Amino acid sequence: MRASGTFKVEEFTPAEVRLPEPVVETAVPVGVATMRKRYEGEAAGVSATLFTAAYDQSSGTGTYVAMESFEGRLGERSGSFNFAHSATTHGEGREAEFFVIVPGSGTGGLAGIRGAGGMAVDADGTHRIWFEYEVGE
Repeated sequence: MRASGTFKVEEFTPAEVRLPEPVVETAVPVGVATMRKRYEGEAAGVSATLFTAAYDQSSGTGTYVAMESFEGRLGERSGSFNFAHSATTHGEGREAEFFVIVPGSGTGGLAGIRGAGGMAVDADGTHRIWFEYEVGE
């Protein structure tokens, strides 16, 4: 099955992280944040995200890794599940993308969900998401 939609970030909150000593300085700063997103379309609902990134704002170059907990609807099924995703950017475009639904994380009508997906950002800033998935025992 496939479900797609768009999402908007409703909340982005940088988190303070205490790194172990010695702190390693790099050319690109590392940060952690929490996010709340709202989804519309065939994939509709909300998510809570733990977001980590090494990112240079001035050049738009960096890599992020995120763990997301989604609650809502994919197609006709409602429930919740976790998914993980990562990508690298070089100013424009995305590469080295990774996107997986966490096995065993589904609840309700999404119990037993497994699969993958992807994200894209349109030129106008619209964020798109899609899930390729199966549901069952």
